[in-house]
Amino acid sequence: MKRILVAITGASGAVYGVRLLQHLRALQGVQSHLLLSNAGVLNAHQELGIKRSDIEALADVVHNVNDIGAAVASGSFEHHGMVIAPCSMKTLAACAAGLADNLIARAADVCFKERRRVVLLVREAPLNLAHIRNMETVTLMGGIVFPPVPAFYQRPQSIEQMVDHTLARVLDLIELKNELAPRWEGM
Repeated sequence: MKRILVAITGASGAVYGVRLLQHLRALQGVQSHLLLSNAGVLNAHQELGIKRSDIEALADVVHNVNDIGAAVASGSFEHHGMVIAPCSMKTLAACAAGLADNLIARAADVCFKERRRVVLLVREAPLNLAHIRNMETVTLMGGIVFPPVPAFYQRPQSIEQMVDHTLARVLDLIELKNELAPRWEGM
């Protein structure tokens, strides 16, 4: 069983975390662990019209972001990696500074110290120098900064196709086989 941590924060793009949970549920041998911030709940309601309970129902295990004593706060908790989708600049800054003030930042901090994969779908534009430096710091610690920039070479016909193309790449990065988007075959 591969355990995947999915954190949803308050940045725009709640659809990325929600769709990721849906795709993980469809994969055999994968257990999703959700960490959902209060701002993430607000954003999901604003952007998708869904409630906390709707999101939590998509996960196999739900952790309270205020529970610093949760299993995922320890390096002894075995898992395959963490995806923060979307990742707010506040969460990015907390990760870069090692500021484990909630379970999302603590779980990411544990991933960095244990050399586990962390993929951060950072959402903000334009970027200021603090954002760029925080991205550099997280990258130097082994994290993967993955702004969810849509690709158009596959001529997506819907927002769902654009989101799934990004999530196909994310699943590749955490080494989960998927067929969410066609593979590039060249021109």
